[in-house]
Amino acid sequence: MTVRSGEGLVTPIGKPRQREVIAETARYLDLAGRELGRAFPLPAIRFDLRGRMAGMYRVRCGEREIRYNPWLFARDFPGHVKATVPHEAAHCVVHALHGRRRVCPHGREWREIMHLFGAEARACGDYSLEGVPIRRMRRYDYACHCRRHRLSAIRHKRVQTSRARYCCRYCRGELVYAGALNAIGLSV
Repeated sequence: MTVRSGEGLVTPIGKPRQREVIAETARYLDLAGRELGRAFPLPAIRFDLRGRMAGMYRVRCGEREIRYNPWLFARDFPGHVKATVPHEAAHCVVHALHGRRRVCPHGREWREIMHLFGAEARACGDYSLEGVPIRRMRRYDYACHCRRHRLSAIRHKRVQTSRARYCCRYCRGELVYAGALNAIGLSV
């Protein structure tokens, strides 16, 4: 998939660059293994992440995986290899060391691994999203006693299926779907 932007075309990285990212991820895990005296197996690596995130480490159904955003890597390949790859590899190492114990995602343990890697311990990246496909979520109008609110499609569905209720931070009033208010002629 290619996306046209004001600066030109953004094409996700291809297989050769993906292999470089996988090799670099393995290199960081090997480094951690040598320094910490234990093996850190390479998790599944996918290049299917979209949106604003450059990378993500997660465990689903007991399977570990690192997901990378091939469009963001295409915009600044060297920068993401230098910052995103060690970031996600550090999450993988912390998970292997601490398991399901409660550790902050970018806490002391993660920062120590980033220091071991010689990488800057930053929780968020600062990169251009120009020409990168970003999912836009629909918003729904809600109201309380003091103002209007915009809820995401996910929260709207939770309200509609009675799985959640949301309250205003200011007046503490329950948020009511404004579409329903407009249908009966009320306004806030």
